[in-house]
Amino acid sequence: MEMIGRLVGTLFLAREYAHRAHLRVTGPGSFAKHSALGEFYSAIIESADSITEAYQGRHDIIEIPYLPMIDEEDPVKALESLLDDVEKLRYDAVDKKDSAIQNMIDEAVGTFLSTLYKLRKLR
Repeated sequence: MEMIGRLVGTLFLAREYAHRAHLRVTGPGSFAKHSALGEFYSAIIESADSITEAYQGRHDIIEIPYLPMIDEEDPVKALESLLDDVEKLRYDAVDKKDSAIQNMIDEAVGTFLSTLYKLRKLR
């Protein structure tokens, strides 16, 4: 499997997980979590799309695998795990010298980090 396909597939999985978690948030602090997850799934899919189009503009069409859904109730733990996967894959997926696409990946990482802050600290 191409590493770029796996990286983009991980972003797709993050979107899917966050959307599902967004729809099942209840209890104290639920509006903040609901909002943070809603912002995340909208932003991360835009990042995935931009990264894919830029990569394909420079290289060739990629195959994006379907990855298994995460079995994690806690959105913080799930997003931390997905972020870890993205950070591990990024330099195998895209050459470090390809700064344009690496910057797009940086933006996706920033989306994860901002959302994790909101999920942990805002109530």
